Amino acid sequence: MGVRIRQADQRDRDQVVRILEVAFHEDPVSSWVFPDEQHRRAVHGKFLGVFADVTLDGGRVDLLEDGTAAALWISVPAGAPEEGEDTPALMRETADPDNERAELVGRLTGAVHPHDRAHEYLLMIGVSPERQGEGIGETLMRKVLERCDREGVPAYLEASSGRSRGLYERLGFTFTGQTVDLPDGPSMWPMWREPQAG
Repeated sequence: MGVRIRQADQRDRDQVVRILEVAFHEDPVSSWVFPDEQHRRAVHGKFLGVFADVTLDGGRVDLLEDGTAAALWISVPAGAPEEGEDTPALMRETADPDNERAELVGRLTGAVHPHDRAHEYLLMIGVSPERQGEGIGETLMRKVLERCDREGVPAYLEASSGRSRGLYERLGFTFTGQTVDLPDGPSMWPMWREPQAG
C-alpha cells in the first residue's frame, strides 16, 4: 500500500486529536464514557487530547501524511509504574469533571495492564471513517511491530470493539483472557503480542 507515514510532533497535536475524534466518535467505549452524543461532540476532543499529549510528550505518534490516521505508542518499562501524573484523573479533570466514567475507564484498563515485561503499548490507533477497511491501520502499526520483532520486544493494547480485535489478531495479538468490563457498558479486550521470528 503506497501510504506515507511520518512521526508526528507537537505541531501536529491538533490534527492527531481531530483524527482520534472522528475515528472514535461512534466507538463503544467513547459512547459509554459520553452517552449523550451532543455532549460527546463538545468534550470528546478534550478527553482524547490527554492521550495525544501523553504520547507526544513521552512516546511516538505515527501519522499518515494525508491526515486520516494516527497510531499512538508508548514504551513501557518492566516493573511497577512510577509514581507520577495521574492520567485517569487528568482525563476526567480536563474533559468532563462531573463524569466519573471519564476517569473510570483509565482506572479499569490500568488495573489489568501487565508490567512484568517491558513492551510497546499501542495506546490508541485511529483511522478516519472514510478510510477504514483499507488496511491503513495494519500499515500504520507495521513499522513498530517489525521493530518489536527485530528487538525481541512484546506489544500490548486494548481492543475496544470486535472489529478492531479481529485486526489485532491478524497481526499476531492474542486476547489475555481477562476482559475489562465497563459497568453497564461494553467490554474491552486486553491483547498481548509476543515478538515473532522472521
